[in-house]
Amino acid sequence: MPVRLNEKIAKYFYLQILFFCIFNGQKNILMDPEKLLTDVCSIARTAGSFLKSEIHKISEKNIETKSEHDFVTYVDKASEKFLIEELSTLFPEAGIIAEESRQAKNAHRFNWIVDPLDGTSNYIHGMAPYAVSIALTDYDNEILGVVYEVGQDECFSTSVNGQTKLNNHPVRVSATPLLTQSFIATGFPSRDYSRLPEYMELMKALMFESHGIRRLGSAATDIAYVACGRFDIFYEYHLSAWDVAAGAVLVKQAGGKVSDFSGKNNYLFGKEIITSNGHLHMDFLEQLNKFFNHG
Repeated sequence: MPVRLNEKIAKYFYLQILFFCIFNGQKNILMDPEKLLTDVCSIARTAGSFLKSEIHKISEKNIETKSEHDFVTYVDKASEKFLIEELSTLFPEAGIIAEESRQAKNAHRFNWIVDPLDGTSNYIHGMAPYAVSIALTDYDNEILGVVYEVGQDECFSTSVNGQTKLNNHPVRVSATPLLTQSFIATGFPSRDYSRLPEYMELMKALMFESHGIRRLGSAATDIAYVACGRFDIFYEYHLSAWDVAAGAVLVKQAGGKVSDFSGKNNYLFGKEIITSNGHLHMDFLEQLNKFFNHG
């Protein structure tokens, strides 16, 4: 029943988008979502090829520090410039919310939400995973998502009226029924340590209540791995919209569930997210809420 309900909601939003497009001169771009998705995947792969070509050219002189433990390189900037140009050409009516340019929330009804290099710390140390993440939103509703993990050459993609695919092959979330059988991903706090005690207590509890916890260093990749069933759960706080937007729609269209730490939908701009296979969501929330107070 939840899956059917999600499908009905997705179809409702998609029909609303089509109605809007027909009466606003945008019929061609959104009336053919498969072509749009193909074009976005191609753009992500081109950006990813550039990232891969530059990974062994990075040195300390190329790395800027935005804030403590938050880095940027010429590669991030060049990748973002390319993505903004290509996506703006593809759908000029849409706004852009991107990590390096830090544009304000929802400049337009439709917005591209872009992370040109998710996993920068991995990248500057010459290791995977690192990814290009692109989402298209209608207000705060994700209607298209692409995560291209460069190291494994894996492109995860979906739109609200379609299946989640990995390199054009349909994928689904896992069927793991019990938290004690789950394989969990997370990210370590790197700038905001205000909730670190609660975070560590939760992690300690999950070590006893799961098959293990992994920290890969790329939230977009972690969430995509939930969508294809490699992980059963991903959670993290102090993330931005460009970290999670594409992955969120991948998980939802693969049959999973996405929420904030309160079980509500404020994950896109609320700086906290849980993605799961759906079966484990309530059990995980119950465990999390033993440590995180949402009073």
